[in-house]
Amino acid sequence: MPLPHTRLSAALLSGASLLATTAAYAAEDAPRQIEELVVTGEVGFGADTVQAGAFNNARVLDTPLTVNVISREVLDAQGAQGLYDALRNTGGVTRSQLAGGTYDNIAIRGILVENRGNYRLNGALPVINLVEQPLENKARVEVLKGASALYYGFVPPSGVINMTTKRAEAGAAPVAEVTFRADNHGSTIGSVDLGDRFLDDRLGVRANLAGGHLETGVDKVSGDRALAAFAIDIDPIDQLSIDLDFEYLEKDIAETAAIALLGAVNNAITLPGVPKNTTNLADDWQHYDAKAKNMLAAATYRITPQISVKLQAGRAETVRDRAFSQFGGYNLSTGEGTLTVFQTRGQKYVNRNLRAEVTGLFDTGPVEHEVVLGWTWNEREQNGRQSPTYTVSQNLFTPRDVPHRPLTTALTQNPSIIHDEGTYLVDRMTWGPLQVMGGVRWTDYESRSNLAAAQPTVYSASKATPAVAVVYKPVEWVSLYATYLQGLEEGGIAPANTVNAFEVLPPAESEQWEAGVKAEVGAGVVASLAWFEITRANAFTNAERRFVLDGEVEYRGVEAMAAGELTENLSLVGSLLWLDAAQKNAADVRLIGKRPENTAEWTASLFAEYEIAQVDGLAVNAGVFYTGDRAVNALNQAFIDGYATFDLGARYTREIAGKETSFQVNVENLADKDYWNTAGNGLIGVGAPRTVKFRITRAL
Repeated sequence: MPLPHTRLSAALLSGASLLATTAAYAAEDAPRQIEELVVTGEVGFGADTVQAGAFNNARVLDTPLTVNVISREVLDAQGAQGLYDALRNTGGVTRSQLAGGTYDNIAIRGILVENRGNYRLNGALPVINLVEQPLENKARVEVLKGASALYYGFVPPSGVINMTTKRAEAGAAPVAEVTFRADNHGSTIGSVDLGDRFLDDRLGVRANLAGGHLETGVDKVSGDRALAAFAIDIDPIDQLSIDLDFEYLEKDIAETAAIALLGAVNNAITLPGVPKNTTNLADDWQHYDAKAKNMLAAATYRITPQISVKLQAGRAETVRDRAFSQFGGYNLSTGEGTLTVFQTRGQKYVNRNLRAEVTGLFDTGPVEHEVVLGWTWNEREQNGRQSPTYTVSQNLFTPRDVPHRPLTTALTQNPSIIHDEGTYLVDRMTWGPLQVMGGVRWTDYESRSNLAAAQPTVYSASKATPAVAVVYKPVEWVSLYATYLQGLEEGGIAPANTVNAFEVLPPAESEQWEAGVKAEVGAGVVASLAWFEITRANAFTNAERRFVLDGEVEYRGVEAMAAGELTENLSLVGSLLWLDAAQKNAADVRLIGKRPENTAEWTASLFAEYEIAQVDGLAVNAGVFYTGDRAVNALNQAFIDGYATFDLGARYTREIAGKETSFQVNVENLADKDYWNTAGNGLIGVGAPRTVKFRITRAL
């Protein structure tokens, strides 16, 4: 593993020393102290703090970007099992390319959330989202939308999805409960959650174990999943805290076939009718088998109440075997077409991450400063291993069994490696009701692909990217803000079904403006309204099936969000996004003015739970989730229709034999609607059938 650049390491150490000295001198008259981050103790549908990015431990009202937090209470009320289950509560979230049976491939505001860089564990480790991310061990899920290069380096401006793990909180009661889940399709999952503090509260241990059988209601689709997760907190002395996290997760399930687009005739593509949501054009032997290990260690040392140093190190690894297929070339009348079967083995993805950071609080006259100086180093290594394919005949209306042909040729090696190193400086200044944030990141980036070839493809970039934000609070419960950010992102990696499969595209720049208002409505609801504009390079699969960068796309929109307890008995979480996205310039002039593929103009959601006062422990809930129509390709030659799904649920909690016991039922896609739920990369996919989920949780 290459060592980080010594010049940046030296710069960090020198800067940290200077900051610590300055802060220590100024802190003599400064009563303020760095607060420890405690988020797992939050209850209800709302949230007060942010963990992701440079705004770590800031209040939501003081964060000058759109932040959506899905609390544990919301996850439990909805019976959420995967990331999309959580994120559908936020504006602009759609599925992309995959229908969702294997893992959640997600786009936000029409921009793909990169699976190796934009998903974070505890605000730090970039986990690899190529296997379903578990929620049993998560306290909450949050989305920091927009450009996040200041803190996270080369990531798309879709946003960072951060998953916070459950922990054994100091001073809290021990946790010991067991949960059994099942659904009408035949899934059965058991899990256990254990947590306690030891050694005079200086050692905390939280363990989450889960496993069982999966059924989705789709023909020939079944599988298994398992989770073992541990969160350990060690406080050997008052000034030092050490957090350790380990996750092992696996999922092995049959993968449904995607439906490919037909060729355009007179610049228009005719889509087939939506198949029944239980239809599967693949077979039960075509499995997606993925395993992942995530490890993160973090240590924070408080030199003084005003100065702290944080060190983090993590490693994420995912390996997968995959047999998947795509159906194309079909006759719209008879349904006859061709199924292309892909078989890959031994794909491996590894992320390595280091971070060092010093935070200092000091005052200069009436201005309070919170200064963060940090350094990060990321290495992303992958071997995609593209395999040969074969084709068989298939029918869209009456699917046939798919013959299994063992691999007879060696897999093609496609290794690549990316290094992303950066130093960042952020100063959050407060002067009465006015807050100003200024930050800059210096980045060195290099990607090497086609490493098995005689002449590998090499891209590199060195650039400084600024971030500026202003927050004004006319009253304590209202914030007005404006933000300007520059970002850097990888150009993308070509999907497996393109002619340049697994090719790494050159890096690209993005720019974002945002302005908005946030308010605490009453005692328990946080609401926000924001306008944003993002400009970025456009990566897509063109008509020749080549994944390319061509021109710039501008995304402009308005987003609203509200979450919390409206009354003592009524809780809600709701979102609304209007998005105007269009290609601004391109070498292919046919693209100009077109909406980017898989980008909805409107998305909305509303979920509410009502506790019935007349029956102690009983609560009922309902939700509606809407996604507007989306273009199937960059030329807008067809659109999949918009859709709305409806959920209903109820949960009842009471004490049985001295132990709290909860019974719950949730119905998703209540009307059993057939609809296209995803587009992108020349593919479309069908949404899941109606699912009735049952859950029993009992304290031990």
